[in-house]
Amino acid sequence: MRKYILGRLLMLIPMLLGASLIIFFMLRLGRGDPALDYLRLSQIPPTDEAIAEARNMLGLNRPIIVQYLDWLWRALHLDFGLSYVTRRPVMEEFLYYLPASMYLGTIAFLFIMAVSIPLGMWAAAHRDRWQDQFVRMFSFVGVSLPNFWLGFLLVLLFSVWLRWLPPFGREGLPSLIMPVITVSLMSLAINSRLLRTSMLEVKGQRYVLWAAMRGLPKRHVNTHHVLRNAMLPILTAAGMHLAELIGWSMVVENLFAWPGVGRWSVNAIYNRDFPVLQCFTMLMTTAFVVFNLGIDILYAWLDPRIRYSGDAQGGH
Repeated sequence: MRKYILGRLLMLIPMLLGASLIIFFMLRLGRGDPALDYLRLSQIPPTDEAIAEARNMLGLNRPIIVQYLDWLWRALHLDFGLSYVTRRPVMEEFLYYLPASMYLGTIAFLFIMAVSIPLGMWAAAHRDRWQDQFVRMFSFVGVSLPNFWLGFLLVLLFSVWLRWLPPFGREGLPSLIMPVITVSLMSLAINSRLLRTSMLEVKGQRYVLWAAMRGLPKRHVNTHHVLRNAMLPILTAAGMHLAELIGWSMVVENLFAWPGVGRWSVNAIYNRDFPVLQCFTMLMTTAFVVFNLGIDILYAWLDPRIRYSGDAQGGH
């Protein structure tokens, strides 16, 4: 197990290094000039002297590879520079907006697991009956429905027509309901369908049939033999759910004016605030990679065949 974990940890280095290269060069080599954006946001006339001074202050007159190495060294120390808009340290602003995003993401993830697991079990227990058809149709609609459109429909129904929920902001539990539903519906639909398929596959395994033949209660067989093994693919799907929560948080937080890092990053896109964009993209990529590493290690701990097969391949 230690060898497996060490190998996975060593893989983080080239993955994050490659991600940093892509993030830095895509932003720097794209359309526009960071010096001009800095002057525009500072409300300074873009004269030749002002542009030259801005480029010198931002280090843009140095070779691009030197700029990247300098940015990478400072990023390793969690120093992403100053925001072009607020002139405050970018990391300080990120930590200010992060708790709201973590709160929304945690509630959404718990909602996904709390609803999708019973739905998947319910569908598997009533295969090809109306309960199963209902869950399959729900999964199809949940995957097909765009999240941003769902958010507009929820605002129209519960805020404009019924006036039950606040349309935007963070004002206690009522303001959390619509953002959580919007950001988690797709993952919830995928999870329930995946668990249903996994449980039906596990039910056909020999050890499950032997457990039933031994006279064990059906409830015991379903929970200790079927559900426990059927949950393994759900762990892998957890990494996908994280990617969806991170990706959709930008849209959902902006739609509901939720004061998190997603809305903060969208404002940075509008303003072309390069330090903020680099910080958000790099830290979210790192969080996604590290979280998936944890899922892989947990999966290998629950299913030893994974790490043994990895050791065998390494030996060859």
